[in-house]
Formats: sequence, structure tokens, C-alpha cells
Amino acid sequence: MATSVICKETVSRVSSVLNRDVKQFGKHYMFDCNEETCWNSDQGDLQWVLLDFPKPVKISTVNVQFQGGFAGKTCRLEGSLKDEAFANLTVFYPEDNNNVQSFPIGETPSVQRLKIVFENSTDFFGRIIVYSLDVLGERT
Repeated sequence: MATSVICKETVSRVSSVLNRDVKQFGKHYMFDCNEETCWNSDQGDLQWVLLDFPKPVKISTVNVQFQGGFAGKTCRLEGSLKDEAFANLTVFYPEDNNNVQSFPIGETPSVQRLKIVFENSTDFFGRIIVYSLDVLGERT
């Protein structure tokens, strides 16, 4: 049974934060289980979220909740072991709505770093708003 592989020791980074206002729109809000807080990127294509897990994990599903109007249209999942180059794992195509969306990931190698790249957005300026993000799988 797949469970969340995001833990306290998981380090996250993001491409940008709207107006650099991390107190209001920081990356940590994707993981706080509060439906009123979110990560809000600044404008521009190729926004991303990077997760650095303490130990290798096998990914099975990515769950993400966008704000409608600010969703990723084409999303690419990349992964690597600790100091290796990123390799493409899969591409997925979210809908432009407020629902939590689940994307099953096919057979992939174990990774210690996972990068979710939002190649473009439903927002004209390329902004992404994520209310929740979870990665399911198992520790290897």
C-alpha cells in the first residue's frame, strides 16, 4: 500500500514565490494540510517544485490541488538519485479546476530527488497556485 513519502526530513525548493512574499505564499503551505494556504509562484513559464528525500523512494502517485485558473497544463516529473542528473520520468496533464487530482506514475526507478516541472500554466502570466501536494509511494 502506497503512503506519503514526504516527511519532516524532506527538503523542498521552488522556482519562485509571488513577490518573494514567503510569509504569505511560501512553499511550506503546500504541505500544511490547511485548505486556506497555498504556494503561489511568481510569473513565468517553467515553474517547478523540487523535493529532496532523506532516502531513496519509489514513486507511485502524485496528488496535487491547484487553484482553478492557475493550474499547470503540461507537467513533467523528473527524478534522480542524490548527485546524479535528472532524468524524465513521465508527463501528466492536470485539469484546470480546484479539485485534488491524482496522477498514477508508471514503473520508475527509485529516486532521492523529485522535480515537478510546470512547463506552462492556465494563467496568462504563467503563475501556478498549489494548495496541496503529496507524493505517494514507498521507501526503498
